[in-house]
Amino acid sequence: MRMLFPALNVFSRVLVAFAFAFLVPLAWAWSEDHEQYRYVWEGSFALAAASGWLLWVLTRSHRRELQARDGFLLVNMVWLLLPAFSAVPLMFTVPDISWSKAYFEAMSALTATGATALSGLDALPVSVNVWRCFLQLIGGLGIMLLVVAVLPMLGLGGMQLYKAETPGPMKDTKFTPRIAETARGLWGVYFLFSGACLLAYRWAGMGWADAFMHMCTTMGLGGFSSYDASLGHFDSLRVELVATFFMAISGISFVRYFVVLRTRRLTPLTHDREIRTYVAVLLVAILLVALLLMVHGVHTRFEDALRDSAFHVVSMATTTGYATTDFSQWPVFAPVLLIFLGTFVSCAGSTGGGIKMVRMILLIKQARRELVRIIHPRVVNPVTLGGQVVPLPVMTSVLGYMLIYGAATMGLTFLMLFTGLDIVTAFSAVVATVNNIGPGLGQVGPASNFGVLGDLQLNMLSFAMVLGRLELLSFLVLFTGAFWRR
Repeated sequence: MRMLFPALNVFSRVLVAFAFAFLVPLAWAWSEDHEQYRYVWEGSFALAAASGWLLWVLTRSHRRELQARDGFLLVNMVWLLLPAFSAVPLMFTVPDISWSKAYFEAMSALTATGATALSGLDALPVSVNVWRCFLQLIGGLGIMLLVVAVLPMLGLGGMQLYKAETPGPMKDTKFTPRIAETARGLWGVYFLFSGACLLAYRWAGMGWADAFMHMCTTMGLGGFSSYDASLGHFDSLRVELVATFFMAISGISFVRYFVVLRTRRLTPLTHDREIRTYVAVLLVAILLVALLLMVHGVHTRFEDALRDSAFHVVSMATTTGYATTDFSQWPVFAPVLLIFLGTFVSCAGSTGGGIKMVRMILLIKQARRELVRIIHPRVVNPVTLGGQVVPLPVMTSVLGYMLIYGAATMGLTFLMLFTGLDIVTAFSAVVATVNNIGPGLGQVGPASNFGVLGDLQLNMLSFAMVLGRLELLSFLVLFTGAFWRR
């Protein structure tokens, strides 16, 4: 038990820092003159700050530099406990909400999944919708990455947190001498793009409140909206174009943008194999779905088919989850393709979920390598990426990840089926939450939401979301005996 104390000590300061996030919806409550909601946000701020301070007092004698084990413990504490504090104000502001539903909503927000369990979003106070959306902004690149960026004085092992938190297989890559400098650079690019997205939504015709909320959920690739109809509420080509553009660029590694700004050269983007494949897959999928909609008579004009196709392909492939129409009613190939794209298209280092495009590229290269070895057993044919040989530990990690990914997806699907769900709803709900996509199919399709599920099912899917956000291994390592042995 004592081995938890160093991580708990750092978590106490993370919690105090996180408490200031409650001031954002509090500011909106003040501006909207909602006195009853101001007390909720003030109380939530006080609860988080006081809890963090008390935990710090109890563990301050155990402060030390974090080791690898402490880093994994801390990251898991953050992603399991901060949603609990985030859910508290929802219990007092959303009518007839259970704790499981509130926790699910907060987990979905912080993990940038965007699978909502709430209906009547249009009638909710602005401060509540701001809170849901703002959580997706700070959860997009990872709360722990923010901590490493702005709180280096904590004395925690930045590299251990970076490796535990950063998505994708290439976790040991640093782009500056100090990891805190790297993290600050990534968040600087993130906020720069976020400001541009905010102004673009305002230009497209949104009010400042809507522009802010949808900027948060676009850049975080979370997909929450302040309306039940999502972006379909606006019925605006301008809004869809802005959303499509910023979703597409947010699906690319922010590390690459950081390097572009540092070197003032575009080659890190144009010569990157993962990015080129990402763009190619999006373009092919957009054209394919548009042609399908035309052939099946969903649209009679190609411009309309292309508009719907481009928006929904980019939205689902980048794991954002916005919708302007019920795409589950399209020919069955299209919605299944959209869900499938969400499992792998986003680039490593982006705010998207899924297994990441770079892993898919490496798996295809490994499969091709094995086919060559069948014919030429003695050939030297290493897996390469960007002209460099991929180290064996990276390939082993990718293969191990995919094995656990498949097992976790199937295991959670069987558990959902055991609760009485139909196969389409169960499987798509698990895929949508493990990959942080958002909407699924069946009962949890874009025309519905996850609120139709029971508390036990929502708890399972909350677990699936944190599994996906931490890319499985960072969470499941806690359940190995070797992790707890000294």
